[in-house]
Amino acid sequence: MAPEEICKLLTTEFTDAIVKTVVEGAHPYVQVSPDRWPDVARFLCDDSRLGMNLLRSISALDLLSDDRLACVYDLMRIVVDRPDVLITETHEFAIRVETDRNEPVIPSVADVWPAADWHEREAYDLMGIRFTDHPDLRRILCPDDWEGYPLRKDYEFPLEYHGIPATTEYELPNPRH
Repeated sequence: MAPEEICKLLTTEFTDAIVKTVVEGAHPYVQVSPDRWPDVARFLCDDSRLGMNLLRSISALDLLSDDRLACVYDLMRIVVDRPDVLITETHEFAIRVETDRNEPVIPSVADVWPAADWHEREAYDLMGIRFTDHPDLRRILCPDDWEGYPLRKDYEFPLEYHGIPATTEYELPNPRH
């Protein structure tokens, strides 16, 4: 299914949930409002026309100038119906969900795509996005007592952690200064 067809189908089915559609460029996507994201996710996975059965990744974005954070969900449909061919049908598409940067909350879709479990934990750990109804939302890369979210654009890097010195390349708390 072409990106234009996916956009049209989602816009028809979820008129109140679609914030924006972008079909130009190499990474077409639909922006979905956070409160309707679980419904749209379930539809993307279960609808026979779409059948997005694989969540490839979730990429967290820091939209600092807009005071927003976002997650981009890269989805694929993979159908295997012949034993001598690995994949016989595929299409892919992206969904973007934005949230307030100061209180970032997006509903979890780990019940739709189990791979979201670890991807959401990574976005939580490194960007501070909380995923409601996540089965085990806790840090996955940083220690439990780590302060802040290291991939945010305004993150101030600590100069030490439990007595262990840590510096950036130029010994600054933020390498962008």
